[in-house]
Amino acid sequence: MRKTTATPADLARRVRAIPPQPGPREAADTAEAIGTGAVVDATGTTVATDTVTGTDTVIAGAGPVGSPEERATVRLRESGPDEPPRYAPEWLELREGADAAARSLDLLDPLRVRLANLPGRAGSVIHDLGCGTGSMGRWLAPRLDGAQHWVLHDRDPYLLHFAAVASPRSAADGSRVTVETRRGDVARLTPDALVGASLVTASALLDVLTREEVDTLAAACAGAGCPALLTLSVAGRVELSPADPLDAEITAAFNAHQRRDGLLGPDAVTVACEAFAEHGATVKLHPSAWRLGPDERALTAQWLRGWVGAAVEERPELAERAEAYLADRLAACAAGELDVVVHHSDLLALARPTGGAAS
Repeated sequence: MRKTTATPADLARRVRAIPPQPGPREAADTAEAIGTGAVVDATGTTVATDTVTGTDTVIAGAGPVGSPEERATVRLRESGPDEPPRYAPEWLELREGADAAARSLDLLDPLRVRLANLPGRAGSVIHDLGCGTGSMGRWLAPRLDGAQHWVLHDRDPYLLHFAAVASPRSAADGSRVTVETRRGDVARLTPDALVGASLVTASALLDVLTREEVDTLAAACAGAGCPALLTLSVAGRVELSPADPLDAEITAAFNAHQRRDGLLGPDAVTVACEAFAEHGATVKLHPSAWRLGPDERALTAQWLRGWVGAAVEERPELAERAEAYLADRLAACAAGELDVVVHHSDLLALARPTGGAAS
């Protein structure tokens, strides 16, 4: 059996902190260890299947490991292997608190009812698509009862490693939570990707998918008869207080930037509702806005830079006015005089259950 054990420095940084980017050897070891089907145990050890016997292994605090020949359940988008990660870990850490505060608790009751009525299941198998640093699991797993096995999907091996070692270990009722990682881009699910899944989750994902990719996701959930909880999709609306005449122009340019290359951007929730409904799912929506005040200055400042930067990239003629606008907004933010509401939507799609489960 092959093991890759975290260093003492890793162990010291695990809880609520993003470790520094690993060096070339450490990154290579991590990528090799968690490329597809790796499992991390409760001590942070990455464990792989015995390559001689091909047998599955169960580690306390982890879960079963697939064989080395197992086909990945997601495929990389057809962009070069050197394409940079979509999100920096520092940004994901910075937004985690705001994400947790924004996600809808109202959608959890119907989700709990569905999970409780799944037939013949001793626990839940949850696929987290585009998991990043694992914030969805840290938020959701302690809010659900029963044993859970999380399958974490992301194309960035470094983020996968952090998500695995920082994952929660127990459910709301104290049941065991285990975790598995699979490297790949969630945009192209293979037909059997969700076989045996109890739930699909994702955070801030729908708006960076195309219409075809969203339909593929809806079809996969329908085929598996599993619900999907898809949170924090951009809604295309921003409120800043005090207001500025340029707010509307920046918002419109940013929304146009989000729609580049066929991506859905602020249209994602509407398209997803239609796609899941066409595949027979009942869809529930709930707002999940970021509400950023003086206590979230660091996040607000970073969000402002990215928001205005994308708008200027879309409309270069805004550059001169946007530079002054951004400077004024950042000054107000630093002084604790700026409040921002960034609107998102959470979506719960309850696919028609298979195997006789109650709806």
